[in-house]
Amino acid sequence: MMPFPVTTPGTQPTPPPPKHCGISSPISLVAPKETDCILTQKLIETLKPFGVLEEEEELQRRILILEKLNNLVKEWIREISESKSLPPAIIENVGGRIFTFGSYRLGVHTKGTDIDALCVAPRHVDRSDFFTSFYDKLKLHEEVKDLRAVEEAFVPVIKLCFDGIEIDILFARLALQTIPEDLDLRDDSLLKNLDIRCIRSLNGCRVTDEILHLVPNVDNFRLTLRAIRLWAKCHNIYSNILGFLGGVSWAMLVARTCQLYPNAVASTLVRKFFLVFSEWEWPNPVLLKEPEERNLNLPVWDPRVNPSDRYHLMPIITPAYPQQNSTYNVSVSTRMVMIEEFKQGLAITHEILLSRAEWSKLFEAPSFFQKYKHYIVLLASAPTEKQHLEWVGLVESKIRILVGCLEKNEFITLAHVNPQSFPAPRENTDQEEFRTMWVIGLVLKKPEDSEVLSIDLTYDIQSFKDTVYRQAINSKMFEMDMKIAAMHLRRKELHHLLPNHVLQTKKTPSMEDVRLTTLNDGSLDLPADSENCMSMPSPAMAAKTGPVTGGSQGRNSPAPAVMAASVTNMQITEVSLQQVNPGESSGAASRESTPQTASQAAMSLPPKPTITRVVSSTLLVNHPPRPSGSTATNIANPIVGV
Repeated sequence: MMPFPVTTPGTQPTPPPPKHCGISSPISLVAPKETDCILTQKLIETLKPFGVLEEEEELQRRILILEKLNNLVKEWIREISESKSLPPAIIENVGGRIFTFGSYRLGVHTKGTDIDALCVAPRHVDRSDFFTSFYDKLKLHEEVKDLRAVEEAFVPVIKLCFDGIEIDILFARLALQTIPEDLDLRDDSLLKNLDIRCIRSLNGCRVTDEILHLVPNVDNFRLTLRAIRLWAKCHNIYSNILGFLGGVSWAMLVARTCQLYPNAVASTLVRKFFLVFSEWEWPNPVLLKEPEERNLNLPVWDPRVNPSDRYHLMPIITPAYPQQNSTYNVSVSTRMVMIEEFKQGLAITHEILLSRAEWSKLFEAPSFFQKYKHYIVLLASAPTEKQHLEWVGLVESKIRILVGCLEKNEFITLAHVNPQSFPAPRENTDQEEFRTMWVIGLVLKKPEDSEVLSIDLTYDIQSFKDTVYRQAINSKMFEMDMKIAAMHLRRKELHHLLPNHVLQTKKTPSMEDVRLTTLNDGSLDLPADSENCMSMPSPAMAAKTGPVTGGSQGRNSPAPAVMAASVTNMQITEVSLQQVNPGESSGAASRESTPQTASQAAMSLPPKPTITRVVSSTLLVNHPPRPSGSTATNIANPIVGV
């Protein structure tokens, strides 16, 4: 074989095909113009006041903290090696390292954000060592505060605050005798013979490193991602747990945009981001690379094999093996909201391109509390701050279940949960209580044959609450006086629970606008297009433990009662949902299902009632057709309309 290519005289060598990142060729290879660079500089200036660009001093502080933590890990692993009588030659080179992932590793962290870290240890260091001796070592360190271990979590973690910086540390034990300093976690062979918890722990680092490896220009990617993350947070669509997108999903969408426009600068990439994903034909998946099979028998996202994967509404697939869908929480409503925001973003960036608007317009928060006429307010309360923290986390993780139930109601077009939670007024000023609330905006569908719409959400609300309480019991977290309440409010009535600066209202409705309806009034008739079309359930039995039923206050209840509302039955519609409990009387079916004390953890909640609907069917609005047969095997990734 010749060391150099041989060419025939008078001919030119064929240039190699241009290398591209991603599963398809780029849409455009156009180099940036001077105007693009000017717009990028303006974007940077706009981002600065938002604090998304960390100062050098703060960055150096984080680097120093990670160095200290890395030295602690090495020291601890040497101590473990000595205690297990390993040969001195191995102990000398045993290694061990702290890796980072998430926003810090991507280079898009902001001031005050935490650091996601992974402790990688050799094979002779057990997970139990991590949660005992390493935990004890951290406890003795003077710069470590708020240390807590969550060993039973899906991904076990140690949480701490190191010199003022919050850090979450995962643990992975590799099947290696020593951990070299130049270890590349993207190597799939490292996954062989690993515990599933170690594979989950490694996943964050592997995905983050792969994303950075698959973008053509890391600096342009990072600046674009900073802008998109800020935009998503300002527009209340940044929350994986509530069915929107989390940090890694936004990063993959930006990375795909960078692959399609590899020479573009950040100002262009932001605009192209909105263009691509406002036209994307969901549920076609977003892929940064072709999925690869490694024969390690790990479950991967593949709608050809897994029927459940075919029903994911907005699949964004992680690039590292085992490939997973990072957006399985997305619902019909959250997808509708995000697509609408993509379209709005495209319109605004077009105005910016034409010099009709500034970048600041892109980051203006929409008025969620002026957008809808009807809202459901969920309240979670607990008697102590520690219990409240745990309780709020559990309730929030289940809200998407309620949203899914609401979406299935044929008269609800959209249920939009605001990811931002708010402190709620106390029920009793004489008793210490910690309360948090979430707000869900509703879009109702006007019936064709009537001016009046009636909806009954009793079953949906109670089913959601039962799910939360059951989870609390099973995890042995439930305590006395942990409560969930739900109420319906019209737009005019939100000022009773939220301050004016949150509502962004021009005027405050008078108290005469607030009408209270007792739980015993049955379903409520309402014209679907009227702002006054729903009446609010009364704040009944607020002082009792957990969700309660029973008596109600009259229609002329004072305003403070609105703040103290704790409602079990929320009747704001007339799609009659008759609760039937086989084998029990109708009275038993409506009995309170909430546990009253922690000692009752062994008791079982009543079985879910069957549903008898008056209407003939339930329509899932705007649900994409579920693939079947040969269509289920197609996981192509077209860009439609671009």
